[in-house]
Amino acid sequence: MEFEDIIYDKKNGVATVTINRPKVYNAFRGVTMEEMLKALSDAAWDKSIGVIVLAGVGDKAFCTGGDQSAHDGSYDGRGTVGLPVEELHSLLRDAPKPVIAKVQGYAIGGGNVIATIADMTIASEKAIFGQVGPKVGSIDPGFGTAYLARVVGEKKAREIWYLCRRYSAQEALEMGLVNAVVPHDQLDAEVDKWCQEIIANSPTALSIAKRSFNTDTDSIRGAASLGLQALALYYQTDESKEGVNAFMEKRKPDFRKFVK
Repeated sequence: MEFEDIIYDKKNGVATVTINRPKVYNAFRGVTMEEMLKALSDAAWDKSIGVIVLAGVGDKAFCTGGDQSAHDGSYDGRGTVGLPVEELHSLLRDAPKPVIAKVQGYAIGGGNVIATIADMTIASEKAIFGQVGPKVGSIDPGFGTAYLARVVGEKKAREIWYLCRRYSAQEALEMGLVNAVVPHDQLDAEVDKWCQEIIANSPTALSIAKRSFNTDTDSIRGAASLGLQALALYYQTDESKEGVNAFMEKRKPDFRKFVK
């Protein structure tokens, strides 16, 4: 398989999907989403693969969400509103094997959501987590909010979204957003260690365990579908566009002018 926006590798039972857009801090566009879906689908149902690793090229960013420079209301193509993001989030949960997010830098916006949904997240001490949605006229109305609350608790999840602050790897560890934090130069080795431990276990037992864990939060999927349709409408509004325009113009958005 040939890809433009990602690097896909399978070796020793581990499938690694790496976003390869370092110039935009590994932000995703429609093409990126489509390629991730293709690679993840292959890894999910390849019986020779025991664990999937999600990563980003370079030292600066794991993923910083949707590429605002490609924002035309749908992030070029099918984009992040509607099916692609739904499919990606669902595939990360439905893949019958553990998914590990390897976070070496910024995990912001949609990137933070991906790291949250992954079964486990291992971070470099240099990693930074956080949300930007309300700052740029956006929100994740599904797993990025409701499931985040299950992971870090209601109060912390609301803080993350309402204030759009940045959190260090250690802070993310303390709130339960990541499983482990290691020195930056040891991240690859640590992730490989976790992968090998997982691969040594029964794949069928792991698959059953994953589906059992998911049972409690599968209702979020329906809310996400409905919420993303509402989000598609919201992205058509001047209020949402103000967030994107302000980001592109490097100024502070003025959302209050839309309050009636």
